[in-house]
Amino acid sequence: MSTTSLPRAASPRAGTPRFASAILGWGGTGFLARLALSGAYLLGGLVKLTDFPGAVAEQAHFGMPYPALFAILTIAVELIGPALILSGRLVWLGAGMLGVFTVLAAITANAFWTMPPGPERFGATNAFFEHLGLVGGFVLTAILAERRD
Repeated sequence: MSTTSLPRAASPRAGTPRFASAILGWGGTGFLARLALSGAYLLGGLVKLTDFPGAVAEQAHFGMPYPALFAILTIAVELIGPALILSGRLVWLGAGMLGVFTVLAAITANAFWTMPPGPERFGATNAFFEHLGLVGGFVLTAILAERRD
């Protein structure tokens, strides 16, 4: 397969193996990457939608005021954000929704700075920074969508 038959964005760069260029140039790769990034949110929204009392209990567990309202808002963000990202329409909005949600959830659920040293703090610290990594993925998703349009 010559490089001229690859889409422009997938043209191999110096040092990029041909197989990597082929994977990155395949049309389905972007969709699968967006699904991998937002899939947990989509699944979480569906689970909360089918177990609303559980969703309300989760919000109460994290000390949210008006847990039913926050459960509804969480379900909406977790369903609408991935739908926008996966549809390729208003990707910036879907990525922004999930990015802001993720930062707020990380601060609420993984406030490691309030914990004494130990295994719980260690786990919360890791989870907090993993969530920041997801936010970076949402920002990159929005940037790539903007460049594509």
